[in-house]
Amino acid sequence: MDEMHIEMEEPTAGDKDPDKELCPEHQLALERLRQHHSRELTRGPTTGGSVQATDRLMKELRDIYRSDSFKSGSFKVDLQNDSLYDWNVKIYKVDPDSHLYSDLRQLKDKEGIDHILLNLVFEDNYPFEPPFVRVVYPVMQNGYVLLGGALCMELLTKQGWTSAYTVEAIIMQITATLVKGKARINQGAYKGQYSLSRAKQSFKSLVQIHEKNGWFTPPKADG
Repeated sequence: MDEMHIEMEEPTAGDKDPDKELCPEHQLALERLRQHHSRELTRGPTTGGSVQATDRLMKELRDIYRSDSFKSGSFKVDLQNDSLYDWNVKIYKVDPDSHLYSDLRQLKDKEGIDHILLNLVFEDNYPFEPPFVRVVYPVMQNGYVLLGGALCMELLTKQGWTSAYTVEAIIMQITATLVKGKARINQGAYKGQYSLSRAKQSFKSLVQIHEKNGWFTPPKADG
Protein backbone atom coordinates (compact mmCIF):
# COMPACT_ATOMS: atom_id res chain seq x y z
CA MET A 1 0.00 0.00 0.00
CA ASP A 2 1.09 3.54 -0.67
CA GLU A 3 2.22 5.37 2.43
CA MET A 4 -0.10 8.15 3.54
CA HIS A 5 0.85 11.13 5.65
CA ILE A 6 -1.29 13.02 8.12
CA GLU A 7 -0.88 16.75 8.29
CA MET A 8 0.44 18.01 11.57
CA GLU A 9 -0.59 21.19 13.26
CA GLU A 10 2.02 23.87 12.69
CA PRO A 11 2.52 26.88 14.94
CA THR A 12 1.38 30.12 13.42
CA ALA A 13 2.65 33.61 13.96
CA GLY A 14 0.63 35.83 16.25
CA ASP A 15 -2.31 37.35 14.45
CA LYS A 16 -4.19 40.24 16.01
CA ASP A 17 -7.41 39.22 14.29
CA PRO A 18 -7.33 35.50 13.37
CA ASP A 19 -10.94 35.63 12.17
CA LYS A 20 -10.44 38.43 9.65
CA GLU A 21 -10.18 36.09 6.66
CA LEU A 22 -13.46 34.35 7.47
CA CYS A 23 -16.87 35.10 6.03
CA PRO A 24 -19.29 37.00 8.31
CA GLU A 25 -21.29 33.82 8.99
CA HIS A 26 -18.27 31.99 10.36
CA GLN A 27 -17.05 35.02 12.30
CA LEU A 28 -20.42 35.19 14.05
CA ALA A 29 -20.35 31.45 14.71
CA LEU A 30 -16.95 31.66 16.39
CA GLU A 31 -18.00 34.66 18.47
CA ARG A 32 -21.14 32.83 19.60
CA LEU A 33 -19.04 29.81 20.56
CA ARG A 34 -16.59 31.97 22.51
CA GLN A 35 -19.44 33.46 24.52
CA HIS A 36 -21.11 30.09 25.05
CA HIS A 37 -17.99 28.33 26.31
CA SER A 38 -16.94 31.30 28.41
CA ARG A 39 -20.22 30.96 30.28
CA GLU A 40 -19.83 27.19 30.55
CA LEU A 41 -16.28 27.38 31.89
CA THR A 42 -17.37 29.70 34.71
CA ARG A 43 -19.66 26.91 35.93
CA GLY A 44 -16.76 24.54 36.46
CA PRO A 45 -14.57 22.18 34.42
CA THR A 46 -17.08 19.34 34.43
CA THR A 47 -19.72 21.26 32.48
CA GLY A 48 -17.81 23.28 29.93
CA GLY A 49 -14.63 21.35 29.25
CA SER A 50 -11.16 22.72 29.94
CA VAL A 51 -9.66 26.05 28.94
CA GLN A 52 -6.87 24.30 27.05
CA ALA A 53 -9.20 21.99 25.12
CA THR A 54 -11.61 24.82 24.33
CA ASP A 55 -8.83 27.05 23.01
CA ARG A 56 -7.44 24.25 20.85
CA LEU A 57 -10.85 23.34 19.45
CA MET A 58 -11.60 26.98 18.65
CA LYS A 59 -8.36 27.09 16.67
CA GLU A 60 -9.20 23.80 14.94
CA LEU A 61 -12.62 25.08 13.86
CA ARG A 62 -11.18 28.40 12.67
CA ASP A 63 -8.53 26.56 10.63
CA ILE A 64 -11.19 24.33 9.08
CA TYR A 65 -13.27 27.36 8.06
CA ARG A 66 -10.16 28.68 6.28
CA SER A 67 -9.15 25.38 4.67
CA ASP A 68 -9.44 24.62 0.97
CA SER A 69 -11.10 21.25 1.60
CA PHE A 70 -13.89 22.90 3.60
CA LYS A 71 -14.35 25.74 1.13
CA SER A 72 -14.55 23.29 -1.77
CA GLY A 73 -17.41 21.42 -0.11
CA SER A 74 -15.55 18.20 0.67
CA PHE A 75 -17.16 18.20 4.10
CA LYS A 76 -19.26 20.35 6.42
CA VAL A 77 -19.16 20.77 10.19
CA ASP A 78 -22.06 21.29 12.59
CA LEU A 79 -21.62 21.59 16.35
CA GLN A 80 -24.23 19.90 18.51
CA ASN A 81 -25.90 22.46 20.80
CA ASP A 82 -23.10 24.96 20.10
CA SER A 83 -20.62 22.66 21.83
CA LEU A 84 -17.03 22.55 20.65
CA TYR A 85 -16.85 19.10 22.20
CA ASP A 86 -19.47 17.43 19.97
CA TRP A 87 -18.98 17.71 16.19
CA ASN A 88 -21.11 16.32 13.39
CA VAL A 89 -19.14 16.11 10.16
CA LYS A 90 -20.81 15.46 6.82
CA ILE A 91 -18.48 14.03 4.17
CA TYR A 92 -19.68 14.86 0.67
CA LYS A 93 -16.72 14.02 -1.53
CA VAL A 94 -14.92 10.70 -1.86
CA ASP A 95 -12.72 9.29 -4.61
CA PRO A 96 -14.92 9.37 -7.76
CA ASP A 97 -13.32 6.13 -8.97
CA SER A 98 -14.40 4.21 -5.86
CA HIS A 99 -17.40 1.97 -5.25
CA LEU A 100 -18.21 4.18 -2.28
CA TYR A 101 -18.74 7.12 -4.63
CA SER A 102 -21.18 5.07 -6.71
CA ASP A 103 -22.95 3.89 -3.56
CA LEU A 104 -23.39 7.47 -2.36
CA ARG A 105 -24.95 8.46 -5.68
CA GLN A 106 -27.32 5.52 -5.41
CA LEU A 107 -28.17 6.47 -1.81
CA LYS A 108 -28.95 10.00 -2.88
CA ASP A 109 -31.28 8.75 -5.62
CA LYS A 110 -33.07 6.34 -3.25
CA GLU A 111 -33.19 8.26 0.03
CA GLY A 112 -31.98 11.78 -0.70
CA ILE A 113 -28.87 11.32 1.48
CA ASP A 114 -25.74 12.62 -0.23
CA HIS A 115 -23.15 12.35 2.53
CA ILE A 116 -21.54 10.22 5.23
CA LEU A 117 -22.20 11.51 8.74
CA LEU A 118 -19.45 11.24 11.34
CA ASN A 119 -19.71 12.19 15.01
CA LEU A 120 -16.59 13.34 16.87
CA VAL A 121 -16.72 13.70 20.65
CA PHE A 122 -13.83 15.40 22.45
CA GLU A 123 -12.98 15.18 26.15
CA ASP A 124 -11.50 17.75 28.53
CA ASN A 125 -7.99 16.33 28.03
CA TYR A 126 -7.98 16.97 24.27
CA PRO A 127 -5.58 17.29 22.43
CA PHE A 128 -3.61 14.85 24.57
CA GLU A 129 -6.12 12.09 23.87
CA PRO A 130 -8.01 11.47 20.61
CA PRO A 131 -11.69 12.17 20.07
CA PHE A 132 -14.11 9.27 19.90
CA VAL A 133 -15.19 9.02 16.27
CA ARG A 134 -17.97 6.95 14.76
CA VAL A 135 -20.03 6.72 11.59
CA VAL A 136 -23.64 7.69 12.36
CA TYR A 137 -24.98 6.79 8.90
CA PRO A 138 -25.13 5.22 6.39
CA VAL A 139 -24.49 1.65 7.53
CA MET A 140 -21.35 0.33 5.88
CA GLN A 141 -19.60 -2.90 5.06
CA ASN A 142 -15.78 -3.08 5.07
CA GLY A 143 -13.82 0.18 5.13
CA TYR A 144 -12.61 -0.64 8.67
CA VAL A 145 -16.05 0.27 10.03
CA LEU A 146 -17.00 -1.81 13.07
CA LEU A 147 -20.31 -2.69 14.68
CA GLY A 148 -22.10 0.41 15.84
CA GLY A 149 -20.13 2.56 13.41
CA ALA A 150 -16.81 2.72 15.30
CA LEU A 151 -13.63 2.86 13.22
CA CYS A 152 -10.64 0.53 13.23
CA MET A 153 -7.88 3.13 13.00
CA GLU A 154 -4.82 3.18 15.22
CA LEU A 155 -4.55 6.97 15.15
CA LEU A 156 -7.88 7.16 17.01
CA THR A 157 -6.45 5.23 19.96
CA LYS A 158 -4.25 6.47 22.80
CA GLN A 159 -1.48 4.28 21.41
CA GLY A 160 -1.50 5.81 17.94
CA TRP A 161 -2.55 9.36 18.77
CA THR A 162 -0.39 12.47 18.95
CA SER A 163 -1.54 15.95 19.94
CA ALA A 164 -0.09 17.28 16.67
CA TYR A 165 -2.88 15.69 14.62
CA THR A 166 -5.48 18.20 13.44
CA VAL A 167 -9.22 17.62 13.20
CA GLU A 168 -9.15 18.37 9.49
CA ALA A 169 -6.43 15.75 9.01
CA ILE A 170 -8.53 13.19 10.91
CA ILE A 171 -11.52 13.88 8.66
CA MET A 172 -9.49 13.60 5.47
CA GLN A 173 -7.72 10.47 6.72
CA ILE A 174 -11.01 8.76 7.56
CA THR A 175 -12.33 9.61 4.10
CA ALA A 176 -9.24 8.08 2.50
CA THR A 177 -9.31 5.01 4.76
CA LEU A 178 -12.93 4.25 3.91
CA VAL A 179 -11.98 4.18 0.23
CA LYS A 180 -8.78 2.19 0.79
CA GLY A 181 -10.73 -0.30 2.86
CA LYS A 182 -13.25 -0.73 0.02
CA ALA A 183 -16.18 0.49 2.08
CA ARG A 184 -19.61 -0.19 0.64
CA ILE A 185 -22.93 1.23 1.76
CA ASN A 186 -25.52 -1.28 2.92
CA GLN A 187 -28.44 0.11 0.95
CA GLY A 188 -30.94 -2.10 2.76
CA ALA A 189 -30.00 -1.07 6.30
CA TYR A 190 -32.11 1.43 8.19
CA LYS A 191 -30.58 4.79 9.06
CA GLY A 192 -30.66 4.37 12.86
CA GLN A 193 -28.98 0.97 12.98
CA TYR A 194 -25.74 2.34 14.40
CA SER A 195 -25.67 3.50 18.03
CA LEU A 196 -23.19 5.23 20.32
CA SER A 197 -23.28 2.46 22.92
CA ARG A 198 -22.57 -0.29 20.37
CA ALA A 199 -19.83 1.81 18.79
CA LYS A 200 -18.11 2.34 22.14
CA GLN A 201 -18.33 -1.34 23.03
CA SER A 202 -16.94 -2.54 19.70
CA PHE A 203 -14.15 0.03 19.81
CA LYS A 204 -13.22 -1.02 23.36
CA SER A 205 -13.05 -4.65 22.24
CA LEU A 206 -10.96 -3.69 19.22
CA VAL A 207 -8.43 -1.80 21.34
CA GLN A 208 -8.10 -4.72 23.76
CA ILE A 209 -7.42 -7.13 20.89
CA HIS A 210 -4.83 -4.89 19.25
CA GLU A 211 -3.10 -4.07 22.53
CA LYS A 212 -2.56 -7.80 22.93
CA ASN A 213 -1.72 -8.74 19.34
CA GLY A 214 -0.50 -5.49 17.77
CA TRP A 215 -1.97 -3.53 14.89
CA PHE A 216 -2.15 -5.29 11.57
CA THR A 217 -5.18 -3.88 9.71
CA PRO A 218 -5.21 -1.22 8.62
CA PRO A 219 -1.44 -0.64 8.59
CA LYS A 220 -0.33 2.41 10.55
CA ALA A 221 0.51 4.13 7.27
CA ASP A 222 -3.21 3.97 6.44
CA GLY A 223 -4.28 5.30 9.82
